[in-house]
Amino acid sequence: MKDWNKTVDKKIVEEVISNLEPRGIEVFLVDTSSQAKKKVLELVPQKSRVLAASSQTLQQIGLTEEFSDSEKYTSIRKEYMGLDHKKDADKIRVIRSTPDYIVGSVNAITKKGEAIIASNTGSQITAYVGGAKKVIWVIGTQKIVDNLDEGFKRIYEFVLPLESERLKKLYGIPSSVNKLLIFDKEVVPGRVTIIFVNESLGY
Repeated sequence: MKDWNKTVDKKIVEEVISNLEPRGIEVFLVDTSSQAKKKVLELVPQKSRVLAASSQTLQQIGLTEEFSDSEKYTSIRKEYMGLDHKKDADKIRVIRSTPDYIVGSVNAITKKGEAIIASNTGSQITAYVGGAKKVIWVIGTQKIVDNLDEGFKRIYEFVLPLESERLKKLYGIPSSVNKLLIFDKEVVPGRVTIIFVNESLGY
């Protein structure tokens, strides 16, 4: 069985980076999670309206807490969590879909540069596709796969069981892959940035 937590050779990362640039995506490569966190904070201006997407990668490197608790940023999550989820459902949908910055990760990225995001609710997908002014993905290099088929295999055989186990512990229910996004190219220059980290981060 494939070890989905194994980071790839630097030459492969460089190959992916060379394929991402023609797709309109800016890329940085760092060695450690602390360097990744520092880079993200350099890219996000203070006072920005920031949505930290649900991401084990962000949790691991301390960015979820940074954007939720710091007074330097306007936390979208804190904003909508303070609203009535039934009465204010439409307002929450708009707030969550149109941040200045959304920071998150992906579940797999192919050598050609196709990013794959699996979601239970789809709450982050609108912002990724076009709603957010800027998108930043922090990606451990263990998420690089040969092609889309291998990316889907990674999601269903590895990511989904781990996420289901996490949700069952928290809420007593499993997760599900209800929506899949294949992000092929960005047409707005400078909108999407990827920070590859030469560590196994998240799942």
